[in-house]
Amino acid sequence: MAAPGENLRINSDRLWDSIMEMAKIGPGIAGGNNRQTVTDEDGEGRHLFKRWCDAAGLDMGVDEMGTMFARREGTDPDLPPVYVGSHLDTQPTGGKYDGVLGVLGGLEVVRSLNDLGIKTKHPIVVTNWTNEEGARFAPAMMASGVFAGVLDQADVYSHVDKDGKKFGEELERIGWKGSEKVGDRKIHAFFELHIEQGPILEDEGIDIGVVTHGQGLKWLQVTLTGKEAHTGSTPMPKRRNAGLGMARVIELVHEIAMDYQPDAVGAVGHMEVYPNSRNIIAGRTVFTIDIRSPEKEVLDAMDGRIREGIDTICEALDIKYQIEQVGHFDPVTFDAGCVKAVRDAAERLGYSHRNIVSGAGHDACWINRVAPTAMVMCPCVDGLSHNEAEEISKEWAAAGADVLFHAVVETAEIVG
Repeated sequence: MAAPGENLRINSDRLWDSIMEMAKIGPGIAGGNNRQTVTDEDGEGRHLFKRWCDAAGLDMGVDEMGTMFARREGTDPDLPPVYVGSHLDTQPTGGKYDGVLGVLGGLEVVRSLNDLGIKTKHPIVVTNWTNEEGARFAPAMMASGVFAGVLDQADVYSHVDKDGKKFGEELERIGWKGSEKVGDRKIHAFFELHIEQGPILEDEGIDIGVVTHGQGLKWLQVTLTGKEAHTGSTPMPKRRNAGLGMARVIELVHEIAMDYQPDAVGAVGHMEVYPNSRNIIAGRTVFTIDIRSPEKEVLDAMDGRIREGIDTICEALDIKYQIEQVGHFDPVTFDAGCVKAVRDAAERLGYSHRNIVSGAGHDACWINRVAPTAMVMCPCVDGLSHNEAEEISKEWAAAGADVLFHAVVETAEIVG
């Protein structure tokens, strides 16, 4: 494969300006973003992205899951394209860079190719996957999961948010339900640029994370049912306290995750308490357990121990429980050839780099099942993400996009 010269770089000012312009859509309350999937704000962000793609001469396709595919033609249009991208949707209190850097970094790759008059043999497609976050509609990485054949399209269309609105109906309402059948596209390779969402790169002063593996994940939604009763007049031994059950499960999850260090993690994030009144013992709680590990055996062991522990806790408190797995993917090993392309690009450009395991789920984790895939990571301040205070530097964004540029162009093969 032809490798681009060391002097080829993206336009870092244009990339940064684009990120800041996208951040104006769906602003949060503390400097970040609330641009949740298939909301009006998501639709507005998509329109802006399309305008930029049109200006770059790209042809836009949209599939039935709303995923956007912006194609720059290759000299051999019959060859499968090299795909690059991430997602534009955010958490309810999300940052300006998670996902967005990958989409707009991909756009900057083709803008820079246009500026430099460089042609590639393979087409290049910049991608915005729908509902990567899974905040409004579970599970996460929904569109890429359907694309890879691990999620059922009709099923995910029927998933509802907290207000009872269906994903499929909301996608159609904002006008981004395309006509293209999901999963029909051929992919030569897929690259995703992302902030690390962890502290390792910043702590070690490393420019680039070469992502070799991704952690496996399970989301368990737990419903505990006790009995509502007055907090003042109900004797302690007579209580069937679903809130107490949730508290003990939270502690259980932490203890189990600590038993599988250094790589396993676990926590309860989403929590609901009913009736959520000051003087009523909680009669029902609904919460989601998030456990992750790069080893499938460890992930399965944690799952089993958590289920056993919940049974023991609920028996002791005389409360009932239900457990539903609402999200799952096995640990991922990314393609050796694509990983090498990322590592070679970092070395060619003189950036410090190290291998890293992604602790978060990404669309690349599903696409890796159907095409050669790799990820590029750049540092983020204090390792903070899924928070409005999420921050990166312009230099970190440029370094990540430069490596992405070289890896993509090398894989797509320069002509001439």
